[in-house]
Amino acid sequence: MSANGGTKAIVAALAANLGIAVTKFIAFLLTGSSSMLAESIHSVADSGNQGLLLIGGRRAKREATPQHPFGYGRERYIYAFIVAIVLFSLGGLFALYEAYHKASDPHPIESWQWVPVVVLVSAIVMEGFSFRTAIKESNLVRGNQSWVRFIRRAKAPELPVVLLEDFGALIGLVFALFGVGMTLITGDGMWDAAGTAMIGVLLVVIAIALAIETKSLLLGEGAEQGELARIEQAVTGGPEVERIIHMKTLYLGPEELMVAAKIAVPPCESAEELARGINAVEARIRREVPVARVIYLEPDIYSVAAERAGTGRAADTAVPEDAVGQDAASARVEPTADEVAGRPGS
Repeated sequence: MSANGGTKAIVAALAANLGIAVTKFIAFLLTGSSSMLAESIHSVADSGNQGLLLIGGRRAKREATPQHPFGYGRERYIYAFIVAIVLFSLGGLFALYEAYHKASDPHPIESWQWVPVVVLVSAIVMEGFSFRTAIKESNLVRGNQSWVRFIRRAKAPELPVVLLEDFGALIGLVFALFGVGMTLITGDGMWDAAGTAMIGVLLVVIAIALAIETKSLLLGEGAEQGELARIEQAVTGGPEVERIIHMKTLYLGPEELMVAAKIAVPPCESAEELARGINAVEARIRREVPVARVIYLEPDIYSVAAERAGTGRAADTAVPEDAVGQDAASARVEPTADEVAGRPGS
């Protein structure tokens, strides 16, 4: 994902949420609507979340240090996880508490009755602009993926977070408009409490979804299948490598992939020739998958015995000549009794 695209979507969402939060708070103070208060806190939480994403993006650009030799790219994941916590606690749980409080003492909106409707409709327009920007920026990197797959598989957290926040904000505004509208029509404050409760449940669900997806990124995700295929093709696409013995990949940050592989190389006459071959392989990998910035290739001799032993002994693949001969001998197919007797096989 382009970092600029994510930043543009975050700034658009931040500007929209700041403006919306102010107008919602004014509407709450004038009307006492619990739906308006829940939506006000929701917008404040979203504004804080966008600020956290901007801070995370900036801190992730710091240079690597001896204590953190692979850099700080994962800080973007940490701040995205904090966003999920804030959305769950400050947004969702507060809205559920406010719904309970309102249901305990329901009362209609008795003054400035037109204010919440105007504010909510205006907020829908502003949130729609922010959501449109997030969709536009996401489409630049989404390709032919479905929206669900894009949100689940994106390595950069900013656009999925903003998409879910803006989507949740729009649905929440519809819930608030429903609660306020029904309260104005019926004069029953329980509708306002119901709208507030729906907002709370919505925010808790979105926060849990964000936490689950961000947790996966924090634990460390490898390359996608398409990326793996291109890396494997780049490794074996020249005479320098006979085969890949085993390979692992890990995203060190949204835009930095580490590739570590043990490769079987053909016999060569000098270390210089071997080094030139490895450099050529690394160049092909970076050309095919530009985010593969950290590459470790370990040349080795392919061993049938080590492959049969599995990954537990995969590190011990360089074997002496007699062991290689034993591997080759054990790999030969023993003749059948019919072949020994000179009869054709059945």
